[in-house]
Amino acid sequence: MDDTYKHKGLRKKLAAEIAARGISDDQVLNAIASVPRHLFMDTAFLAFAYQDKAFPIDAGQTISQPFTVAYQSELLQVEKGDKVLEIGTGSGYQTSVLIEMGAKVYTIERQKTLYDKARHFLPSLGYNPKMFYGDGYKGLPSFAPFDKVIVTAGAPFIPEDLTKQLRVGGIMVIPVGNDKGQVMTTIIRTSENSFEKTELENFRFVPLLGDKAW
Repeated sequence: MDDTYKHKGLRKKLAAEIAARGISDDQVLNAIASVPRHLFMDTAFLAFAYQDKAFPIDAGQTISQPFTVAYQSELLQVEKGDKVLEIGTGSGYQTSVLIEMGAKVYTIERQKTLYDKARHFLPSLGYNPKMFYGDGYKGLPSFAPFDKVIVTAGAPFIPEDLTKQLRVGGIMVIPVGNDKGQVMTTIIRTSENSFEKTELENFRFVPLLGDKAW
């Protein structure tokens, strides 16, 4: 499938809509304007690819709403070269936005169907994260510490294993709550044993792990 001038124009319009909703980080907006979201979506939804909405993908998951992707990405405060751990690869859209922002992404997906699809699809677009199939709650201790951690599904609690994998000064962004909704939360590791938690706006994500969720 092609990435046409029309698609590029629709992406610029989408980035402008997201900016109007309060996203001000140019890195984030440029990434939203660069990643060809229509290529990540089922053909049934192609006509709606640049609407600011979530849509179904395989394995009962969704491709996140672009505003949500931008909101989490802005909270991460990504700097070029940052080592970012992503929990929940999904379609790979958020992964690609982070790579466009200059991050080195390590991403974990527990749904084999999604993992296999993203593992072949993302390199075809020129995005080459380090991909892992497994339990996101455990993170990747052998690759820690990470500058940033992003969780792209609703978590009933903040996994301690993930906070331990943040470097001092690092930031985690995670939606925390139950099946009725979650509060976007940031965790900053202020010292070896201290963390600063901030609760922000309400969102609605699919659960992080079916067997550990609600």
